Amino acid sequence: MELATAVVLLVLALVILFGAIKIVPQGREYTVERFGRYTRTLSPGIAFLTPFVEGIGRRVNMMEQVLDVPQQEVITKDNAVVKVDGIVFIQVMDAAAAAYRVDNLNYAIAQLAMTNLRTVVGSMELDEVLSQRDQINTRLLHVIDSATGPWGVKVARIEIKDLMPGPDITNAMARQMKAERERRAVITEADGEKSAAIARAEGAKQAAILEAEGRREAAYRDAEAREREAEAEAKATAMVSEAIARGDVNAINYFVAQKYVEAFAKLAESPYQKTVIVPAEMSALVGSLAGVGELVKTIQTDRAPASPPPARTAPAAAPRSPRGPAVPPTGA
Repeated sequence: MELATAVVLLVLALVILFGAIKIVPQGREYTVERFGRYTRTLSPGIAFLTPFVEGIGRRVNMMEQVLDVPQQEVITKDNAVVKVDGIVFIQVMDAAAAAYRVDNLNYAIAQLAMTNLRTVVGSMELDEVLSQRDQINTRLLHVIDSATGPWGVKVARIEIKDLMPGPDITNAMARQMKAERERRAVITEADGEKSAAIARAEGAKQAAILEAEGRREAAYRDAEAREREAEAEAKATAMVSEAIARGDVNAINYFVAQKYVEAFAKLAESPYQKTVIVPAEMSALVGSLAGVGELVKTIQTDRAPASPPPARTAPAAAPRSPRGPAVPPTGA
Protein backbone atom coordinates (compact mmCIF):
# COMPACT_ATOMS: atom_id res chain seq x y z
CA MET A 1 0.00 0.00 0.00
CA GLU A 2 2.75 2.39 0.91
CA LEU A 3 4.61 1.48 -2.29
CA ALA A 4 1.58 2.32 -4.43
CA THR A 5 1.15 5.62 -2.67
CA ALA A 6 4.79 6.46 -3.26
CA VAL A 7 4.50 5.66 -6.97
CA VAL A 8 1.42 7.84 -7.31
CA LEU A 9 3.14 10.69 -5.53
CA LEU A 10 6.20 10.29 -7.76
CA VAL A 11 4.13 10.38 -10.93
CA LEU A 12 2.23 13.42 -9.68
CA ALA A 13 5.49 15.17 -8.88
CA LEU A 14 6.80 14.45 -12.36
CA VAL A 15 3.64 15.77 -13.98
CA ILE A 16 3.83 18.91 -11.92
CA LEU A 17 7.52 19.30 -12.73
CA PHE A 18 7.05 18.90 -16.47
CA GLY A 19 4.06 21.23 -16.37
CA ALA A 20 6.01 23.92 -14.54
CA ILE A 21 9.19 23.80 -16.65
CA LYS A 22 8.98 24.89 -20.27
CA ILE A 23 11.80 25.09 -22.82
CA VAL A 24 11.24 27.48 -25.74
CA PRO A 25 13.29 26.68 -28.90
CA GLN A 26 15.16 29.34 -30.88
CA GLY A 27 12.99 31.13 -33.44
CA ARG A 28 9.81 30.60 -31.43
CA GLU A 29 7.96 32.50 -28.74
CA TYR A 30 5.22 31.15 -26.48
CA THR A 31 2.37 33.10 -24.93
CA VAL A 32 1.45 32.33 -21.31
CA GLU A 33 -2.22 32.32 -20.22
CA ARG A 34 -3.48 32.34 -16.66
CA PHE A 35 -6.95 30.88 -16.48
CA GLY A 36 -7.32 31.65 -20.19
CA ARG A 37 -6.05 35.22 -20.02
CA TYR A 38 -2.78 36.33 -21.67
CA THR A 39 -0.18 37.35 -19.13
CA ARG A 40 3.27 37.29 -20.75
CA THR A 41 5.42 35.97 -23.61
CA LEU A 42 8.20 33.43 -23.17
CA SER A 43 11.43 34.02 -25.09
CA PRO A 44 13.70 31.19 -26.30
CA GLY A 45 15.23 29.30 -23.36
CA ILE A 46 13.93 27.72 -20.15
CA ALA A 47 10.98 29.15 -18.25
CA PHE A 48 8.95 28.20 -15.16
CA LEU A 49 5.16 28.29 -14.93
CA THR A 50 2.81 27.99 -11.99
CA PRO A 51 1.33 24.48 -12.09
CA PHE A 52 -2.42 24.20 -12.62
CA VAL A 53 -2.62 28.04 -12.91
CA GLU A 54 -0.58 29.05 -15.96
CA GLY A 55 -0.35 27.34 -19.30
CA ILE A 56 1.01 27.82 -22.81
CA GLY A 57 -1.45 29.69 -25.02
CA ARG A 58 0.05 30.03 -28.60
CA ARG A 59 3.30 28.89 -30.07
CA VAL A 60 4.32 31.64 -32.54
CA ASN A 61 6.96 31.28 -35.29
CA MET A 62 9.19 34.37 -35.16
CA MET A 63 11.28 33.52 -38.24
CA GLU A 64 10.71 35.06 -41.67
CA GLN A 65 8.08 33.16 -43.61
CA VAL A 66 7.12 32.94 -47.27
CA LEU A 67 3.46 32.95 -48.25
CA ASP A 68 2.11 32.14 -51.69
CA VAL A 69 -0.48 34.46 -53.21
CA PRO A 70 -2.85 32.27 -55.27
CA GLN A 71 -3.14 32.94 -59.00
CA GLN A 72 -6.10 35.04 -60.08
CA GLU A 73 -7.41 36.74 -63.21
CA VAL A 74 -7.27 40.52 -63.20
CA ILE A 75 -8.72 42.94 -65.74
CA THR A 76 -6.39 45.83 -66.49
CA LYS A 77 -7.34 49.43 -67.18
CA ASP A 78 -7.42 48.80 -70.95
CA ASN A 79 -9.69 45.73 -70.52
CA ALA A 80 -6.99 43.09 -70.96
CA VAL A 81 -7.23 39.92 -68.87
CA VAL A 82 -4.04 38.70 -67.18
CA LYS A 83 -3.34 35.97 -64.68
CA VAL A 84 -1.27 37.16 -61.72
CA ASP A 85 0.25 35.45 -58.71
CA GLY A 86 2.97 36.35 -56.25
CA ILE A 87 4.80 35.66 -53.00
CA VAL A 88 4.93 37.59 -49.72
CA PHE A 89 7.80 37.57 -47.19
CA ILE A 90 6.60 38.25 -43.63
CA GLN A 91 8.06 38.17 -40.13
CA VAL A 92 6.20 38.29 -36.81
CA MET A 93 7.52 41.07 -34.62
CA ASP A 94 4.96 40.89 -31.76
CA ALA A 95 3.90 37.37 -30.79
CA ALA A 96 0.95 38.47 -28.62
CA ALA A 97 -0.53 40.70 -31.35
CA ALA A 98 -0.10 38.01 -34.01
CA ALA A 99 -1.72 35.44 -31.72
CA TYR A 100 -4.67 37.38 -30.35
CA ARG A 101 -5.49 40.16 -32.85
CA VAL A 102 -6.11 38.08 -35.96
CA ASP A 103 -7.36 34.60 -36.55
CA ASN A 104 -5.36 32.48 -39.05
CA LEU A 105 -2.65 35.02 -39.77
CA ASN A 106 -1.31 33.42 -42.95
CA TYR A 107 -4.72 33.18 -44.59
CA ALA A 108 -5.51 36.78 -43.69
CA ILE A 109 -2.28 38.09 -45.23
CA ALA A 110 -2.79 36.01 -48.41
CA GLN A 111 -6.30 37.39 -48.90
CA LEU A 112 -5.10 40.91 -48.21
CA ALA A 113 -2.37 40.51 -50.85
CA MET A 114 -4.85 39.16 -53.42
CA THR A 115 -7.30 42.02 -53.04
CA ASN A 116 -4.64 44.70 -53.18
CA LEU A 117 -3.00 42.99 -56.18
CA ARG A 118 -6.29 43.24 -58.08
CA THR A 119 -6.57 46.90 -57.12
CA VAL A 120 -3.07 47.86 -58.21
CA VAL A 121 -3.03 45.87 -61.46
CA GLY A 122 -6.54 46.98 -62.37
CA SER A 123 -5.50 50.63 -62.21
CA MET A 124 -2.74 50.15 -64.81
CA GLU A 125 -2.68 49.41 -68.53
CA LEU A 126 -1.31 46.15 -69.87
CA ASP A 127 1.96 47.62 -71.11
CA GLU A 128 2.55 49.22 -67.72
CA VAL A 129 1.77 45.97 -65.92
CA LEU A 130 4.26 44.05 -68.05
CA SER A 131 7.03 46.64 -67.85
CA GLN A 132 6.63 48.10 -64.34
CA ARG A 133 6.75 45.17 -61.96
CA ASP A 134 8.96 47.06 -59.54
CA GLN A 135 6.36 49.79 -59.23
CA ILE A 136 3.64 47.20 -58.58
CA ASN A 137 5.77 45.51 -55.91
CA THR A 138 6.46 48.83 -54.19
CA ARG A 139 2.79 49.83 -54.09
CA LEU A 140 1.71 46.43 -52.78
CA LEU A 141 4.42 46.45 -50.12
CA HIS A 142 3.35 49.86 -48.83
CA VAL A 143 -0.33 48.92 -48.62
CA ILE A 144 0.07 45.46 -47.10
CA ASP A 145 2.70 46.53 -44.59
CA SER A 146 0.45 49.30 -43.34
CA ALA A 147 -2.48 46.86 -42.99
CA THR A 148 -0.52 44.18 -41.14
CA GLY A 149 1.17 46.58 -38.70
CA PRO A 150 -1.56 46.21 -36.00
CA TRP A 151 -1.17 42.41 -36.23
CA GLY A 152 2.46 42.61 -35.14
CA VAL A 153 3.70 41.48 -38.54
CA LYS A 154 6.36 43.10 -40.72
CA VAL A 155 6.06 42.55 -44.49
CA ALA A 156 9.64 42.47 -45.73
CA ARG A 157 8.87 42.38 -49.47
CA ILE A 158 6.34 41.20 -51.99
CA GLU A 159 7.12 39.99 -55.50
CA ILE A 160 5.01 39.36 -58.58
CA LYS A 161 5.86 35.80 -59.51
CA ASP A 162 4.11 35.45 -62.85
CA LEU A 163 2.08 37.51 -65.31
CA MET A 164 0.31 35.63 -68.11
CA PRO A 165 -1.85 37.52 -70.63
CA GLY A 166 -4.49 35.69 -72.66
CA PRO A 167 -3.56 33.68 -75.79
CA ASP A 168 -4.89 36.33 -78.21
CA ILE A 169 -2.93 39.05 -76.43
CA THR A 170 0.19 36.87 -76.46
CA ASN A 171 -0.12 36.33 -80.24
CA ALA A 172 -0.62 40.04 -80.83
CA MET A 173 2.42 40.83 -78.69
CA ALA A 174 4.48 38.27 -80.65
CA ARG A 175 3.49 39.88 -83.97
CA GLN A 176 4.24 43.32 -82.59
CA MET A 177 7.64 42.20 -81.35
CA LYS A 178 8.43 40.62 -84.75
CA ALA A 179 7.45 43.80 -86.59
CA GLU A 180 9.53 45.89 -84.21
CA ARG A 181 12.55 43.61 -84.69
CA GLU A 182 12.19 43.79 -88.47
CA ARG A 183 11.94 47.57 -88.30
CA ARG A 184 15.10 47.75 -86.21
CA ALA A 185 16.87 45.40 -88.63
CA VAL A 186 15.93 47.60 -91.59
CA ILE A 187 17.09 50.71 -89.75
CA THR A 188 20.35 49.04 -88.75
CA GLU A 189 20.96 47.86 -92.32
CA ALA A 190 20.24 51.35 -93.68
CA ASP A 191 22.60 52.88 -91.13
CA GLY A 192 25.28 50.38 -92.16
CA GLU A 193 24.85 51.19 -95.85
CA LYS A 194 24.95 54.89 -95.04
CA SER A 195 28.16 54.50 -93.05
CA ALA A 196 29.70 52.40 -95.82
CA ALA A 197 28.76 54.98 -98.47
CA ILE A 198 30.22 57.77 -96.34
CA ALA A 199 33.40 55.75 -95.81
CA ARG A 200 33.71 55.05 -99.55
CA ALA A 201 33.12 58.73 -100.35
CA GLU A 202 35.72 59.77 -97.80
CA GLY A 203 38.16 57.26 -99.26
CA ALA A 204 37.55 58.49 -102.81
CA LYS A 205 37.96 62.06 -101.60
CA GLN A 206 41.27 61.30 -99.90
CA ALA A 207 42.45 59.37 -102.97
CA ALA A 208 41.55 62.29 -105.24
CA ILE A 209 43.31 64.72 -102.91
CA LEU A 210 46.44 62.57 -102.79
CA GLU A 211 46.36 62.09 -106.57
CA ALA A 212 46.02 65.84 -107.11
CA GLU A 213 48.85 66.50 -104.69
CA GLY A 214 50.95 63.93 -106.56
CA ARG A 215 50.21 65.57 -109.90
CA ARG A 216 51.02 68.96 -108.44
CA GLU A 217 54.31 67.69 -107.02
CA ALA A 218 55.16 65.99 -110.34
CA ALA A 219 54.33 69.15 -112.28
CA TYR A 220 56.46 71.16 -109.88
CA ARG A 221 59.34 68.71 -110.35
CA ASP A 222 58.90 68.75 -114.14
CA ALA A 223 58.83 72.53 -114.20
CA GLU A 224 61.93 72.68 -112.02
CA ALA A 225 63.70 70.20 -114.32
CA ARG A 226 62.70 72.16 -117.42
CA GLU A 227 63.82 75.34 -115.72
CA ARG A 228 67.22 73.90 -114.94
CA GLU A 229 67.48 72.43 -118.43
CA ALA A 230 66.63 75.84 -119.91
CA GLU A 231 69.22 77.47 -117.67
CA ALA A 232 71.84 74.96 -118.82
CA GLU A 233 70.82 75.49 -122.44
CA ALA A 234 70.95 79.24 -121.95
CA LYS A 235 74.43 79.02 -120.45
CA ALA A 236 75.59 76.81 -123.30
CA THR A 237 74.09 79.17 -125.86
CA ALA A 238 75.67 82.13 -124.13
CA MET A 239 79.08 80.46 -124.19
CA VAL A 240 78.71 79.58 -127.89
CA SER A 241 77.52 83.10 -128.68
CA GLU A 242 80.56 84.50 -126.96
CA ALA A 243 82.76 82.18 -129.02
CA ILE A 244 81.02 83.26 -132.22
CA ALA A 245 81.39 86.90 -131.23
CA ARG A 246 85.12 86.32 -130.86
CA GLY A 247 85.14 85.04 -134.44
CA ASP A 248 85.45 81.32 -133.67
CA VAL A 249 83.71 79.38 -136.48
CA ASN A 250 83.91 76.13 -134.46
CA ALA A 251 80.94 77.25 -132.36
CA ILE A 252 78.73 77.11 -135.42
CA ASN A 253 80.11 73.68 -136.21
CA TYR A 254 79.10 72.63 -132.65
CA PHE A 255 75.44 73.42 -133.23
CA VAL A 256 75.45 71.81 -136.66
CA ALA A 257 77.06 68.65 -135.31
CA GLN A 258 74.62 68.50 -132.39
CA LYS A 259 71.55 68.71 -134.61
CA TYR A 260 73.10 66.27 -137.05
CA VAL A 261 73.71 63.69 -134.34
CA GLU A 262 70.18 64.11 -132.90
CA ALA A 263 68.57 63.59 -136.31
CA PHE A 264 70.70 60.56 -136.96
CA ALA A 265 69.77 59.08 -133.54
CA LYS A 266 66.04 59.56 -134.17
CA LEU A 267 66.41 57.85 -137.52
CA ALA A 268 68.11 54.88 -135.91
CA GLU A 269 65.54 54.62 -133.09
CA SER A 270 62.57 54.06 -135.44
CA PRO A 271 60.92 50.68 -134.57
CA TYR A 272 59.96 50.09 -138.20
CA GLN A 273 63.52 50.39 -139.57
CA LYS A 274 65.47 47.21 -140.15
CA THR A 275 68.05 48.85 -142.39
CA VAL A 276 69.41 52.34 -141.68
CA ILE A 277 70.35 54.42 -144.75
CA VAL A 278 72.57 57.38 -143.97
CA PRO A 279 71.62 60.17 -146.40
CA ALA A 280 74.66 62.29 -145.70
CA GLU A 281 78.38 62.49 -146.12
CA MET A 282 80.17 60.91 -143.17
CA SER A 283 83.11 63.20 -143.84
CA ALA A 284 80.90 66.21 -143.09
CA LEU A 285 79.94 64.60 -139.77
CA VAL A 286 83.57 63.95 -138.98
CA GLY A 287 84.40 67.56 -139.84
CA SER A 288 81.64 68.78 -137.56
CA LEU A 289 82.88 66.62 -134.71
CA ALA A 290 86.38 67.94 -135.29
CA GLY A 291 84.98 71.46 -135.03
CA VAL A 292 83.38 70.52 -131.73
CA GLY A 293 86.68 69.23 -130.44
CA GLU A 294 88.39 72.42 -131.52
CA LEU A 295 85.74 74.46 -129.71
CA VAL A 296 86.26 72.50 -126.51
CA LYS A 297 90.00 73.01 -126.71
CA THR A 298 89.47 76.73 -127.29
CA ILE A 299 87.27 76.98 -124.18
CA GLN A 300 89.81 75.13 -122.09
CA THR A 301 92.57 77.44 -123.40
CA ASP A 302 90.51 80.49 -122.46
CA ARG A 303 90.02 79.18 -118.93
CA ALA A 304 93.71 78.31 -118.49
CA PRO A 305 96.14 80.87 -116.94
CA ALA A 306 97.60 83.42 -119.31
CA SER A 307 100.88 82.25 -121.00
CA PRO A 308 102.80 83.22 -124.09
CA PRO A 309 100.94 81.93 -127.11
CA PRO A 310 102.71 79.06 -128.81
CA ALA A 311 103.98 79.40 -132.33
CA ARG A 312 101.41 78.21 -134.78
CA THR A 313 102.41 76.44 -137.97
CA ALA A 314 100.71 76.66 -141.23
CA PRO A 315 97.77 74.27 -141.40
CA ALA A 316 98.28 71.30 -143.60
CA ALA A 317 96.08 70.81 -146.56
CA ALA A 318 92.92 69.03 -145.61
CA PRO A 319 92.56 65.60 -147.21
CA ARG A 320 89.75 65.28 -149.61
CA SER A 321 87.24 62.53 -149.44
CA PRO A 322 86.43 60.76 -152.64
CA ARG A 323 82.68 61.22 -151.89
CA GLY A 324 82.44 64.60 -150.15
CA PRO A 325 84.02 67.89 -149.29
CA ALA A 326 87.27 68.28 -147.48
CA VAL A 327 87.36 67.69 -143.73
CA PRO A 328 88.12 70.87 -141.79
CA PRO A 329 91.42 70.98 -139.99
CA THR A 330 91.44 69.78 -136.37
CA GLY A 331 94.00 72.28 -135.14
CA ALA A 332 97.68 72.27 -134.35
